[in-house]
Amino acid sequence: MLKRTLFAAVLLAASIAVPAPASAAAVTIPAFYTPPATLPAADGALVRTESLPLALSLPGITGTLPGTATRIMYKSTDASGGPVAVTGAYVEPAAAWRGPGARPLVVLAPGTMGQGDQCSTSLALQKGLILGSEQGQTTISIGYEVLALYRLLAKGIAVVQTDYPGLGTTDRVHTYVNRVDQGHAVLDAARAAKALPNTSITAASLVGLYGYSQGGGAVASAAELQSTYAPDVRLKATYSGAPPADLAAVTAAIDGSELAAALGWSVNGFVQSEPALRPLVDKYLSDSGRAALKSMSTMCVGDGIFGYAGRKSSSWTTSGQSLAEVTAAEPVLRAFIDEQRIGDRKPTGVVRVATGVRDNLVPHGQARTMAADWCRLGGNVVYAPIGQLESGSALLNHFGPLLTDQGTAVDWLTHRLAGLPALSTCAILPVQP
Repeated sequence: MLKRTLFAAVLLAASIAVPAPASAAAVTIPAFYTPPATLPAADGALVRTESLPLALSLPGITGTLPGTATRIMYKSTDASGGPVAVTGAYVEPAAAWRGPGARPLVVLAPGTMGQGDQCSTSLALQKGLILGSEQGQTTISIGYEVLALYRLLAKGIAVVQTDYPGLGTTDRVHTYVNRVDQGHAVLDAARAAKALPNTSITAASLVGLYGYSQGGGAVASAAELQSTYAPDVRLKATYSGAPPADLAAVTAAIDGSELAAALGWSVNGFVQSEPALRPLVDKYLSDSGRAALKSMSTMCVGDGIFGYAGRKSSSWTTSGQSLAEVTAAEPVLRAFIDEQRIGDRKPTGVVRVATGVRDNLVPHGQARTMAADWCRLGGNVVYAPIGQLESGSALLNHFGPLLTDQGTAVDWLTHRLAGLPALSTCAILPVQP
């Protein structure tokens, strides 16, 4: 099992690390990522920009990436209604857009990168490989989302990638899988990209959203929030792969898995977003649990795999209960998690929901339920169950479709942005797996 996990981490270029670092690795975060004391009033307003040199190559891809990149910081609104600075990157394609109308824009919402600022996707675009080491603590982070980015740029589609609140920016902890924070950050990334000078996108450019795993949840949330939060964003279509739509189901599934560290990232972010949860967390967390959460707050996904794969959250509580059991027993926690649910609001535009039928890390069933709920609300949904063999590894079961479905997903989104219609599959969803 461990060998399969190591292979998956390298093969998928998620990130890799030496075993069990105890605290933040020594990675210098550029000054660009420190937000100013005062932010602009408008959501999506640019705070600062700079040229972003792209990594030269990736396995299987020769030459430079096909475009010119700009690192951006923009203003968004967090779940509490306060201003938040978010970083990311815009890439202007070298390839021509061959579809009708203005060159479209896709917001790429990254999958799980971790919670340390060194894990941000915009840093990974520049470095390709993020290295840090101090007193025996080492971290290595590789931006695997560049594979989808390359495919989109090759189609002549402009791409803006968000880092999400707190991932890169040094003023707060990354609010991992927070529905509102992520949805707002995605929509405001589109606004920020259109505010950049000297690009080929225009006010007429249609917008698409692309995300898998954490990113699938982020773009699904954005599609739900667009009509009320960002009606000016011309959202045409969304690809939501393996979305964590029901965090209660996801929490139970990942506990004891290779990605158990994601439980710590969730708790760290939720306590920051909702301080009223702190007394409950303090009530249940043991000293070892507090130490684990502090350690995880500075880790990339590979660090978390090597340090916490197979750990059960029951080892972090004073009562011996799992985090899922604690949540079920506490109405305040239960209500907070229920509020994170995606699927209760009709999405804007057409949405392709893809989920591996053997995914037992971000469970297939809860993603299918999100699609069915959207259908009942009258959404335009293309539900795409991805066939796969059982691998014996929850990590591989989850990340396999990231690669096997990626070409199809990019082509589907490109066709929508070119104006080709997509027929809803809501009528046949009841007989689909």
